[in-house]
Amino acid sequence: MLESGFGIHPTILLELLTIPLFTGIIGYITNWTGILMLFRPIAFHGIRMPGLRTVYPFLPRRIQVLPLLSYDGRIGWQGIVPSRADKMASIAVDKGLSKLGSVSDFYRELEPEKLAEHLASIADAQIRDIVEDILRRDHPQLWYNLPAQVREMVHARVRQQLPEILHELTQELGDNIEQLLDVKQMMIRYFQARPHLLNTLFQTLGAKELRFMQNFGFYFGAPMGVVLVAILHLTGLSTLLVLPLGGIAIGWVVNWVGLNMIFAPAYPKWWCPWRQGLLIKRQSEITDGYAELVSREVITLANIGDELLNGPRSDRTMQILEDTLRPAADRAFGPARSAVKFVLGSREYDSLQDTFTNEAMTIAPIAFADPEFNARQGRRIHNYIAKQMSALRPPDLVEMLRAAIKQDEWLLFLHGGVLGLFAGYAHILIFGTGVATTWL
Repeated sequence: MLESGFGIHPTILLELLTIPLFTGIIGYITNWTGILMLFRPIAFHGIRMPGLRTVYPFLPRRIQVLPLLSYDGRIGWQGIVPSRADKMASIAVDKGLSKLGSVSDFYRELEPEKLAEHLASIADAQIRDIVEDILRRDHPQLWYNLPAQVREMVHARVRQQLPEILHELTQELGDNIEQLLDVKQMMIRYFQARPHLLNTLFQTLGAKELRFMQNFGFYFGAPMGVVLVAILHLTGLSTLLVLPLGGIAIGWVVNWVGLNMIFAPAYPKWWCPWRQGLLIKRQSEITDGYAELVSREVITLANIGDELLNGPRSDRTMQILEDTLRPAADRAFGPARSAVKFVLGSREYDSLQDTFTNEAMTIAPIAFADPEFNARQGRRIHNYIAKQMSALRPPDLVEMLRAAIKQDEWLLFLHGGVLGLFAGYAHILIFGTGVATTWL
């Protein structure tokens, strides 16, 4: 095209300038767009394909889970990392957090005694109003007929018993925490609802490696262009064969090598030019950053409280709360209990206990959600996770971090190959198919 259109004759020097430039640029674009494919878009975007919705349920599972398809009959794309939020969270627990010890160990790290004190401080400010509201609303005649000193005695007894009751409560929660809290399912649900957090994890912790991978596309692609020039001249093969196939190979390999340089080898190898996976070399920094994200966003006291009170096993938590708090109504009346029960009757007295228990249980969500207390305990959670995860074996760390993309890496390699194919044909379209025989 250049020769016929502009009178420029192809030369070896021109080939050595243009082919490596093309392969270097396509290597850079391949890795740049490959990184975009890892993280964008967060939600699935696509177009409706006729018949896909009907066929989708009958497709093999390994096809259904590709980020190319949606169950509602659309074909498109979702970033590989956010599309694998559930798998990433599951492996993060299995390979990472499960090695921290049992849920009971983790609960002890939250300092149940401090939690009881915090619950007591929150309750102390509200319990008087709760008692007053219940008795004024449900039994106003009884409450107003009680002498003032008896009413004050009830309030005083409740306040006096609060620390002991709440200590019993946190102890009971700790004794049953394995049945009340499923950390794995909690993390899976949390990341599924917030897939952008996984993007944050990778893009923040692996910023250096992702930048290297992007630039590596050019550093690797350009020298490979020189190799293609050598193949053209040493073999005599047609540019119609060498450049498109060479483009496919370079586009595929540049992604494959780039990814493997980040994650492999797990342990230093003398024969490997980069010795060890670039991300694994920074294990202490990575695990500290991971602990920071998890302790700040996922395994917070507020989220643990929400899981206990509203999660799939919340009925068990509520039963423990009820069993612990219900006797408090009995103890609050002290010596007057028999007289009150006689005046109200057994059914009304039981109803009073139930009402008191239900109202008292509203204190727990307030205490768990307190930002200041969460921040203090969050630092303990961070230190605990960071300390334990720093002892992770490098292969476990690799699997934990690579789990979200491993299954779909071939799509990135295929994407690189397709771009390389187009680059090969683009060079032919611009510079023609002739092979140079002169340098200038």
